[in-house]
Amino acid sequence: MKIGILSSGGDCPGINATIRGVGKAAMTYGMEVLGILDGFSGLIFHDFIELDEQHLSGILTLGGTILGTSREKPFKKKGGDMIADKPQLIKQNYDKMGIDCLVCIGGNGTQKTAAQLSEIGLNVVGIPKTIDNDVWGTDVTFGFDTAVNIATEAIDRLHSTANSHKRIMVIELMGHNAGWITLYAGVAGGGDVILIPEREYNIEKVNEVLLERAHKGKPYSIVVVAEGIKTGKKEGVRAGEYIAEQIEKETKIETRVTVPGYTLRGGSPSPVDRVLATRMGTYAASMIHNGEYGKMVAVRNDEMVSIPLKETGGKTRLVPQDHFLLKQAKRVGTFFG
Repeated sequence: MKIGILSSGGDCPGINATIRGVGKAAMTYGMEVLGILDGFSGLIFHDFIELDEQHLSGILTLGGTILGTSREKPFKKKGGDMIADKPQLIKQNYDKMGIDCLVCIGGNGTQKTAAQLSEIGLNVVGIPKTIDNDVWGTDVTFGFDTAVNIATEAIDRLHSTANSHKRIMVIELMGHNAGWITLYAGVAGGGDVILIPEREYNIEKVNEVLLERAHKGKPYSIVVVAEGIKTGKKEGVRAGEYIAEQIEKETKIETRVTVPGYTLRGGSPSPVDRVLATRMGTYAASMIHNGEYGKMVAVRNDEMVSIPLKETGGKTRLVPQDHFLLKQAKRVGTFFG
């Protein structure tokens, strides 16, 4: 058998560990392994390399992706596209390369594309990847733990500078419309106020809580904000900037905002993510060996399982209103808006 591996969408710690897991396990089954370059663009332009043991050696700890990535969405038609039928071209190149199964490493959009490719006749296996932890159907995605670690360290460092200057510090974290990173890093970093997209917040009540803390003699406060929260009628204003502006205007307490941004996505994956990526990669190889196509690798109750791609593609896993961490954080005084 011959398999192709690609990574698509945003980069994420653990992709290389996953490529290694898939590739090395596939080789034990006697499979040939191709690396498709720059996501689905590589399939469109017939751009690939042959992966061997040497390519896969030493990449477990590397951030980013040795195959490159792109935001190419072949089923989404855009004005000015020079290629009329990208899906058909992908199918032609898939056959031309002699691929028996395509492994697609990526988030929600990638899994949706993988499901669509499956529908037009390609053998596909998906592996969920995103720091946002928002792929539907799996309890966790690799990249999430690393992002939480980096975000938590940033919050930890804000405590000392906030205390020194008696300020309110607002930190805005990535996650699109999901609040997983903000919730976990906010709780781990001792955030006093945590605002996530899944929960409505009242800025007046937020300000009341911050003023109450000041009146009780607490010299500073940490406000952890998800990038996807609503910002009133202010279009184009970053969530952190909006919240900081509203806080300072009403409380008259000096407020500063920090945005770690893409640092959450860069660098070496955490040990937890290296293990998870390896588990997912090797499980994907076993799925291919068993002819389990049209499915995505998933974690359910810490067990590796597979689910149909058509069930997960395009869906988003959000923080549920009854999530245990929301309840437990409230008991230690964390305010959620």
